Amino acid sequence: MSRLAARSRQEEQMDAADLDPALYARVLHDLARVNRWTFTARPALLFLDQAAAGMTRFRLLDVGFGDGDVLRAIARWARRRGIEAQLAGVDLNENSVEAARAVTPDELRIDYRAGDYRGMAGPFDFIISSQVAHHMSDDQLCDFIRFMEDEARRGWLICDLHRLAFSYWGFPLLARLLRVHRIVREDGQLSIARSFRAEDWRAILGDAGVDASDVRIVRRFASRLCVERVC
Repeated sequence: MSRLAARSRQEEQMDAADLDPALYARVLHDLARVNRWTFTARPALLFLDQAAAGMTRFRLLDVGFGDGDVLRAIARWARRRGIEAQLAGVDLNENSVEAARAVTPDELRIDYRAGDYRGMAGPFDFIISSQVAHHMSDDQLCDFIRFMEDEARRGWLICDLHRLAFSYWGFPLLARLLRVHRIVREDGQLSIARSFRAEDWRAILGDAGVDASDVRIVRRFASRLCVERVC
């Protein structure tokens, strides 16, 4: 399909700087509800099953945490395994901090911050991002990958959407069934058009100076394409 042959560069509505904070929070929480139905946290947990095997503690940074749903899943995963997980999230939109704190139990002890990921004090054992890469340009992605290569001692993960026709046409149906906000319906389909295929990732890794043989590009349910690096 020609419209999916290459990544769309059209801007998403939720990235608008003047989006009302209350509406932004609603969009984030609706996205988190979609994420639960599409098992968005599962790739991060599968990655940690491998990358954190044998560890009793680790420090992890989630870049672009949204409403914090993936970090909450990791916190509970670590607790079940008796792992001491120091979890931090950073998001460019300061409204994400309040939205995430509002739905995160205090006992999970997740540190949400607003700002640029490059301002976060390391070192980190793991750096992850979920559903964020498609918001970046190719140059931004290269910078982000280089940052993770430098700062993640044990490994890093990018989990994002897979640019597939089935997902592109199917998402609006799921969004209507879940009765999410119009912005989620419209941006969700655009996000798929802005996302990646394996050949895109191989080119981006090459531009970032990362040997593709050191990285695993793997498909995950549902319609996710993950880039995994275990050091």
